[in-house]
Amino acid sequence: MTQPTKGQAGFAMNILILGSGGREHALAWAVQQNPKTDRLIVAPGNAGIAQIAEVADIDILSGEAVVQLCADEAIDFLIIGPEGPLAAGVADAARAAGILTFGPSAAAARLEASKAFTKEICDACAAPTAAYARFTEAASARAYVQARGAPIVIKADGLAAGKGVVVAETLDQALAAIDDMFGGSLGAAGAEVVIEDFMAGEEASFFVLTDGTNALPIGTAQDHKRAFDGDKGPNTGGMGAYSPAPVLTDAIAQIAMDKIILPTIREMARRGTPYSGVLYAGLMIENGAPRLVEYNARFGDPETQVLMMRLGGQALDAMLACASGTLDKMQINWADDHAITIVMAANGYPGPYAKGSAIGGLNTLPEDSHHMVFHAGTAEKDGAIIATGGRVLNITARGDTLAQAHARAYAMAAQINWPQGFYRRDIGHRALAQS
Repeated sequence: MTQPTKGQAGFAMNILILGSGGREHALAWAVQQNPKTDRLIVAPGNAGIAQIAEVADIDILSGEAVVQLCADEAIDFLIIGPEGPLAAGVADAARAAGILTFGPSAAAARLEASKAFTKEICDACAAPTAAYARFTEAASARAYVQARGAPIVIKADGLAAGKGVVVAETLDQALAAIDDMFGGSLGAAGAEVVIEDFMAGEEASFFVLTDGTNALPIGTAQDHKRAFDGDKGPNTGGMGAYSPAPVLTDAIAQIAMDKIILPTIREMARRGTPYSGVLYAGLMIENGAPRLVEYNARFGDPETQVLMMRLGGQALDAMLACASGTLDKMQINWADDHAITIVMAANGYPGPYAKGSAIGGLNTLPEDSHHMVFHAGTAEKDGAIIATGGRVLNITARGDTLAQAHARAYAMAAQINWPQGFYRRDIGHRALAQS
């Protein structure tokens, strides 16, 4: 375990966060703002996280390894970042060992791990979503899309690291996606395929904490999936985000709570698999009506970066209330502000890209409550920060207006010297045009 290079403040709890991306750096940053934090460990972390917390190199998919680290380091609270450990049952192992844990059980995390399961839940609780059909072999799936036509959405049932959804604009694209998934390109994730009608509208992300009974909305955001300006190019894990999302008005958010989120929570409890953690709903909004695109059982990336920038230290209080079943006593205090994050990615992403290039200019950038660079795919080598992933940095800024946050973030991005990377120049364009 390596020691942090920056001093830590706080005096109460030893906290462990699992994960190594920009989401986990943002969570760690927010947790460190709270005086309840005494000692913070992130496993496995990255070069940016190592500047504000201790990092530990363990297999985060192993419940046994995580529980052992918690015992060795006297961990009081475990926060699980990515979907992999949730699907692997790490939260179950931790709770069985008596560790206060933020994150759903493996059974509850099926809301993300299985698209077909989510559709079953929507059917059972009458949550509005796209019409769909399920398939376990290619021939019937091909016949279905030929009958339905395009555009149409092809989804691998299982976890596919953000690569399991194809929005097919033509019949040929749909048929190719079906052949690709059933051909084994996504492994076991593509053994079953869900095919949905295309939903028109504007997509936004809605984040709600739930302890299995109570629910607390903690923010809205909108991300940019396409690689290039003007929403062109291939889909990615996300090239930037901003919060709040203007399309998700208070009225629409309330409809989503009443017709989608709360019915889902009740149905999960009815089945004996109560959901505890963050419920991240991707919503398609058209004519003031939200419909569910998909659920994620963890915070989004890069949406977490803008949410944590706005929430700060109270994010830890909310996660503690969620894990301890006292969410009904928690209230979020929102500032009337905005945040934006720009993802810097390696040239070639989301296709093949090179690793190991050095990134310059980071040590000249401000780090405060209005400016942060959250690391994703980075490592330190010979005193330099190098790129080790596809999405590498998240340049994040906060302001009184989205325009102010936008100007701050892009001013920071311009100071980073990394010829081997690229970023979109139009993050937030929809909301900026509306304002």
